[in-house]
Amino acid sequence: MRDALRQGHNHRHAKDRYLEAALRAPDALMDRVDAVVVGAGVVGLATARALALRGLETVVLEAETAIGTGTSSRNSEVIHAGIYYAPGSWKARLCVAGRERLYAYCEERGIAHRRCGKLIVAGSHAQQPRLEAIRAQAAACGVHDLRLLGREEARAMEPALECAAALWSPSTGIIDSHGLMLALQGDLERAGGAVALASPLRRAQCRGDDFVLEVGGEAPMTLHAGLLVNAAGLWAPALARRFEGLEAQQVPTPHFAKGNYYALAGRAPFSRLIYPVPEAAGLGVHLTLDLGGQARFGPDVEWIVPGPDGAIDYRVDPARAEAFYEEIRRYWPALPDGALQPAYSGVRPKIQAPGEPARDFLLQGPDAHGIPGLVNLFGIESPGLTASLALGDAAAALVCGDAA
Repeated sequence: MRDALRQGHNHRHAKDRYLEAALRAPDALMDRVDAVVVGAGVVGLATARALALRGLETVVLEAETAIGTGTSSRNSEVIHAGIYYAPGSWKARLCVAGRERLYAYCEERGIAHRRCGKLIVAGSHAQQPRLEAIRAQAAACGVHDLRLLGREEARAMEPALECAAALWSPSTGIIDSHGLMLALQGDLERAGGAVALASPLRRAQCRGDDFVLEVGGEAPMTLHAGLLVNAAGLWAPALARRFEGLEAQQVPTPHFAKGNYYALAGRAPFSRLIYPVPEAAGLGVHLTLDLGGQARFGPDVEWIVPGPDGAIDYRVDPARAEAFYEEIRRYWPALPDGALQPAYSGVRPKIQAPGEPARDFLLQGPDAHGIPGLVNLFGIESPGLTASLALGDAAAALVCGDAA
């Protein structure tokens, strides 16, 4: 790992005391830092940033050779308003708080984004009460800018749209997720932290006063840390099971919901995001736009089991597009045949099984498992990207022992 840190230091000219000390230390000595965050996705980077801004020497351990290669880069890149979640839940609170912070952060850092808005559409009059229920739930979560539209009002905004009614959400937007992660990494490094790529955490001993971490990679080493945050995303439960001292019953069973996306050949006749009324395991096959105006449709829900070595097949089956046409034509009847092309897929780290009610983010701290200085982040799916800054602060406060 020391070689990986040296490369990162030379490449980014990071000015942090830990790197300087680590690079000077004899190989026989074990390095020590204040805090380690496992996982360089958007939430891991946001958490590490928050810890470093508290003055803690912080290192992010990332198993891959680049930041944000998992869920953080395989999603819709939507800034959510905070509409769908249970009032008082972590998802609701952190999404609403994180959304405005994220917009402000994008403005400050010059991160590409657009507050384009979203229409949630009812395909029939029978679904209209569901829109009212969504608006009431959103208001209970602190989202008060939704407006119910009739068919003609919605079509005046999007002439190609077909619906019986719609909810207009002006606070929804889109973002360059990689630009966001680069900005978070930059803040971390300016605050004296570092990201160690190709440095998987193999196991950890939770000794009460500190953590002894066995780190793999080309130059395996042992690292001591005072605080440890497990932000490993899809693999957070599997990693937690390798924490010596953490009881097995504290680790939820992971479930993996693959979502496939298809790109539209040609330009879409929409300037806003279009979402159907939500379904049980997700938000339905919705239309999102990238910052260049290209339309993408998805995700669907395909429950999968990773391979024995944790491998995930991210290929998108062209045949699954057939079901997309039917869903999309409920709100865009003019979708041409053959217009959908496989784009990409992502996997949501669920902590509920298929058919079970959706669960909240699980920010598991010492009050739950009894180990000072340890926080596990389980089930961090949507709206994790939107909530990332607020979620990072919440995780940092929890691991430092000062969470509300």
